[in-house]
Amino acid sequence: MNAKPDPATLPCSPFDETSGLKYFPRMIGKIRLHAAGQLWEDLHANLGKGSDGALLDLMRIDYEALKQRVLQGGTDEEILQWCEQQTRPLNATDKLVWNHYVTTLGWNDHISAILVKRKAESGLADRDDIQTIAHYIDVDEGRRP
Repeated sequence: MNAKPDPATLPCSPFDETSGLKYFPRMIGKIRLHAAGQLWEDLHANLGKGSDGALLDLMRIDYEALKQRVLQGGTDEEILQWCEQQTRPLNATDKLVWNHYVTTLGWNDHISAILVKRKAESGLADRDDIQTIAHYIDVDEGRRP
């Protein structure tokens, strides 16, 4: 990982939500910041991939189509409504399952080794309190001690 980022180059926390859907505002924020040339460089490689890609798969939305819609403007809520109009509305169970997935990712699952690696690279290997990717992101980006 690079040096700690300027907060102005960061999207919001993965725990933030739009209409009950966690992580969505982070994905939208990354698109906006990248288009403005302000996104922290460490986040460039996973645009539309990783958790972005998993959410896009759940929503059945193509990243390039979403990016074009975000760049047209509008609120996160309006963009989420657009996504649902393109494919299908997310119901309460969809959101519950997604929210659980994104907030526990890295805890005893297929991403656990990546979490261990990222913590080590960031000098956080001794932080047993960081047990998920979402928590790691918030610590790494300076939202949590």
